[in-house]
Amino acid sequence: MTGNTETADVAGVALPRRRGMPGVRIEVHTLILLAILLVAAIARFHNITQPLVDAFSWRETSTAMMADNFQRNSWNIFFPEVSWTGPGPSYQGREFQIVSYLTALLYQLFGWHDWFGRMVAATFGMVTVFSLHRLTALCWDEAHAHAAALAYALMPGPAMIDSSFLPDPSMLALVTFGVWLFARYWAGGKAWLLPLATASFTLGALAKPPGLAAGAVIFYLMVCWILERRYKRAARVLVSGLISLAVIAAYFSWAIYLGRSYPPYHVAGSGYIWDSGFWTFFRNNFYFKSVWNTSVWWFYGYPFMALIAIGFWMPPRPAQSGERVLAGVPYVWLAAATIVYLAAAREITSNPWNYHIFHVPFAMFCGRGALVLATLGTGAALTPAVVLRSICIAALALVLSTFPLLKTMKAPVAMNGKLLGEELARLVRPGELVVAIAPEVGDPVAVYYSRARGWVFPPGGGDVEWSKFVENDAVAIAQLEELRAQGADYFGTAKEAADKEDRLFIEHHDGVIDYLDRTGTKLVDSDKLLVYRITRP
Repeated sequence: MTGNTETADVAGVALPRRRGMPGVRIEVHTLILLAILLVAAIARFHNITQPLVDAFSWRETSTAMMADNFQRNSWNIFFPEVSWTGPGPSYQGREFQIVSYLTALLYQLFGWHDWFGRMVAATFGMVTVFSLHRLTALCWDEAHAHAAALAYALMPGPAMIDSSFLPDPSMLALVTFGVWLFARYWAGGKAWLLPLATASFTLGALAKPPGLAAGAVIFYLMVCWILERRYKRAARVLVSGLISLAVIAAYFSWAIYLGRSYPPYHVAGSGYIWDSGFWTFFRNNFYFKSVWNTSVWWFYGYPFMALIAIGFWMPPRPAQSGERVLAGVPYVWLAAATIVYLAAAREITSNPWNYHIFHVPFAMFCGRGALVLATLGTGAALTPAVVLRSICIAALALVLSTFPLLKTMKAPVAMNGKLLGEELARLVRPGELVVAIAPEVGDPVAVYYSRARGWVFPPGGGDVEWSKFVENDAVAIAQLEELRAQGADYFGTAKEAADKEDRLFIEHHDGVIDYLDRTGTKLVDSDKLLVYRITRP
């Protein structure tokens, strides 16, 4: 690449120093990066010990159950297992379990703590901040790298996902690290960068399939080599890419087979365009209303959205041809992520942590937008006016977006589900099974905190609708009797438990409550919880 005038070392890695910031010593950039990492750590590790009761509770507790079962039952990472579908085995078709497996290792070393999964995820989030910073410095320059990394550190969506017990933080960290390494290889780096980049990207895509979108950047840079007639290097990348895709395809073929071979025959993910049909997506406007609501009220807020829009429309203008190629990286990444969204809009909007693949280009555009406003009318010089504007922009974003939206997402909405689980844990003996209804129907949080196996109610998995109560008591009683026949010993519900149509269980199924009063033994009847023993002790 011709746009670099010299190289410097940041965090032990040789990196290009870009034009446009003469006289700034590399130590200053290192200190700024360290300060940004500290900010990111505060945002991600603050209140890290919060129970798994926030807005992402149901997905977090499923991930946590897989960590439990690795440590309790089998260390075979190819057999992820949940605990909410009965006595088991309850293997499911899931992503490659990087976060849950590492958490299980921590359980083995230090004992069980429900927040270990958050800690592992937050650590991956820190890797993303670093990799995004270095990728942006390579594509644009150090000033944009600082701004983009700080934007990622402070945006509510990334901060929330990176501090949640989910596979998505590992996905984004590994694919971003892999793309950065490949971009360095493309820019004239050593040959060893290619296999390392391939391994990192492959693991990231295995951790969550949306990570494949980042592979478009690698394909884009390979095509640029082909256009420059650098066929030998392009051929190496092509071979590496085919190996990566073969590994990814092999694992997910296995995951689908596993999920279809064991009850309840559940393969994670649904709501793709080939399942619902194009016209279903079209009639629902590709669920853009949900995207807007998630963006405004959860993940970004108006300040960050405005900065992203400004940065998207006013990109930097590199002078050299190599720089112009790399400057297109965030646009290629965003375009590929958009294609993934259009194919899986229903799934992504239902499970908003899947938006995480967008956060690298969004952070780059957000950082660019902040720099445009901070330097408006003053040029790029680091003047008191620029510093003051930057502080004001960051303060407004914090006050109007980061603090209130994180507070909303981290609200303990499933706390009564945890309390129900802990009450069941006090009652159950080894080998006994529970049936539990959390405040949000379908959330396995109560089963998780019971430290036992059992079922959510209505029982879910596969193609069964598990977030909505059946229409009449007779069917619900039949479901309960079937679970009792399979060995269920306890039935518990949070009194606020409601399905996706906002129907309270204790009101909609008052006939089931009457049936339990006649056939079971009421053990707990508080203002929050209702627990029965449904088999003889």
